[in-house]
This record gives sequence, structure tokens and C-alpha cells, in this order.
Amino acid sequence: MRPSRMFALGGVLLSVVACDNSSDMPMVPPPVSQSFDVQLQDIFAGKPAPNTPMDLQAPPGDPRLFIAERGGKIRVVQAGTLLTAPFLDISSRVLPFIGEDGLISFAFDPHYSDPGNGFVYVHFIEKNVTPNGDIVVERYQVSATDPNLLQTPGMEVIRIPHPDNTNHYGGHVFFGPDGMLYLSTGDGGGGGNQYRHAQDAASLLGKMLRLDVGSLPYMIPPDNPVWPIVGQNENWAIGLRNPFRYAFDGNQLYIADVGQGAREEIDVVDASAAGLNYGWSIMEGTQCFDGPCPPLGIALTAPVYDYDHSQGCAIIGGYVYRGAAMPELRGTYLFSDLCTGFLRGLRLQNGAAVVVQAPTANTGTPLSFGQDGAREIYVLNAGNQVLKVVRP
Repeated sequence: MRPSRMFALGGVLLSVVACDNSSDMPMVPPPVSQSFDVQLQDIFAGKPAPNTPMDLQAPPGDPRLFIAERGGKIRVVQAGTLLTAPFLDISSRVLPFIGEDGLISFAFDPHYSDPGNGFVYVHFIEKNVTPNGDIVVERYQVSATDPNLLQTPGMEVIRIPHPDNTNHYGGHVFFGPDGMLYLSTGDGGGGGNQYRHAQDAASLLGKMLRLDVGSLPYMIPPDNPVWPIVGQNENWAIGLRNPFRYAFDGNQLYIADVGQGAREEIDVVDASAAGLNYGWSIMEGTQCFDGPCPPLGIALTAPVYDYDHSQGCAIIGGYVYRGAAMPELRGTYLFSDLCTGFLRGLRLQNGAAVVVQAPTANTGTPLSFGQDGAREIYVLNAGNQVLKVVRP
């Protein structure tokens, strides 16, 4: 294995380790079969924009946009204008930046609009707690008198120590179609799963967690998997490296898992499938990485699509398009890459992935995707742009 290389791209520090393994399958890029025609429209062109936008969400049907800034604020966009007063400001808890930390994602409760609800779940890396920060999710409630303000302080949902390194925190907090709260976590950082968290069911790192937050403290859903020997039953799935973004589409779950030095992968599974093992670090994408391969007595879930590092360095997963503006795009999962900025779409046809690329749409240095209340899709990049995917 070659030494780790560190890339600082748009404020995001990415660690990759190149490896030599002559027994691996040849690194042949899967084909990009054809193109699809979309453009990226900068919604803040010439106007004040968010600083390092990391996530964009909105409750269903809400015309506002809510945009998380890496520095610890969630901003509101109303009638096309970025409001000065933040929806939430926890800047003092996420600064200074070291590595891949910050305010990473947030999610509106599925019953956000119901009386007495108004809950927002905020996912960030809290500094000055442990040397490299803790992965934290807190619940906040909207003000009874101001719909553009969350009340503070929040209530802690979960805290996961991340003591080893300042990379591979994950992740994404999001509600599934079952009403449960999901959280993806990275493998603890460094390179090569060196702390062995990803395949360890007793660790909450390198996992997909599933929690019942109908009341706090959270409960473990009774249909979560029970792991053999010793395990944390918050874990819905194991064997992930750095699943920075994932998305639900009806009864399917799409996970974009950032690779090591060779492959970037997309996993697509039935959203109700519990106890899956996505293979890291036994596998990197479709290739053997570490240890006996295939492993004896361990069932692994293979990606539906992966690509090599001649095409990029770190996958940035998005959403399946379900908006109304471009019906021809419905059912297409959109994704990009941190280093090359392509915009690609994936569809499953007879169980096989068909991937298309938008030839004239480049996302720059993408940090994340977002989805508004009408399920239109946006790309957020390191140039402080919020790019809406639109028809040419």
C-alpha cells in the first residue's frame, strides 16, 4: 500500500490511499452510455450567497429554501433572497475547521407542519469536546412566533465519539419512508479502515444507523437487526467507508460511498433490507481490498455501479429526481464527483445500472446536493454556488 495522500479541495480535506494489488480485477471504467441534456442555474448569481453551502432542504410544499453553511449556520431563502438572520447559528460549536468537520446536514421531521411538531434534526461535528470532535445530532424546534427561526438550545439525539482522525465523519441525517431517522457515519478516518471500525458491528462508525425519534431519548426500532456476538443494534447496515450522502426513493435506498484509492461506488437496495454488509474494507467497490476475498461465511452487498479514479476521486451522491419541471428526468439518480465535477444520472434497467452524463453541465467542486419542497434538485459547490438542475 502506498502512503496516504491528502487533498484540500474547496475547504474539504479528502484522504485517499493508493494501493497496489495485482490480484484485483482490472480497473476498467464502466461505460457512460449516452448523454442527457440539463443545465445548472446559479440561483444567487450576482446576489449574496451562502458561505460554503453543505446541505439544502425544505419541508414538502414549502416555497422557502433552507441552506446549511459548513461554518455552523442554517440560512433561509425567501422569495429568492437570502435572509440576513439565520434559521440556526451553532457556529461556536463547530469552529475551527480541521479536516472534514462542520455542520454537515439537517432534516425536517416528516410531521414538521403538524401542530406541536416543527422539529429539525441537525447533524454536525462538535469541536472542543474530544480532540477530533464528536458526531452529534440534535433536535431543534421552530419558534412559535417566527417561522424563520429555530429555538435554542436543542436536545441531543445521539453523540458518537470520533477520536482517531479528522476525516471520514460521514454522513447524512435523513428520514426514511418508514418514518425512522437514518444517519450514515464514516469509518473513523485515516486510510485503509486502519481502526477496523467498518466491519465491527460493536462500533457505530462505518455504518448506517436507524433510530426511532418519536420521543427522546431515541429508541432502537424492534425490527433493527440483532448482530451476532456483540453489536450495536442502532446499526442498520455495516461495511461503509465514508457514506457522505445517501437518498431514499420510494422503497429504494441509494448510498454513495466514497472510495479509497481506486473505486467510487453506488449501492442501491430495498429500503427495508436490514443487516446488510456493504463490504468495506474487504472490498473497495467491486474489487478486493483487504483480507480473504471473497470472504468465507460473510455475505456482502455489491454496488450496482462503481467507477475508477481516472474519472474522479470522491463521489458526491445526490437524489432521484421526482420534480415536476422535467418529467423526462423522473426516476434518474443524480450524482457528481468532488474532483472532476461531472453531472451523471443513473437508472436501473432490468437490475443493471445505466449511466448517462450531462455533457455541458459541470458542477465545479461539488460539496453536496439538495432538494427543495417541490423535489427539484440543486448542486452546492465550493465556489459558494447553489446550482439548480434545469432544462436547457
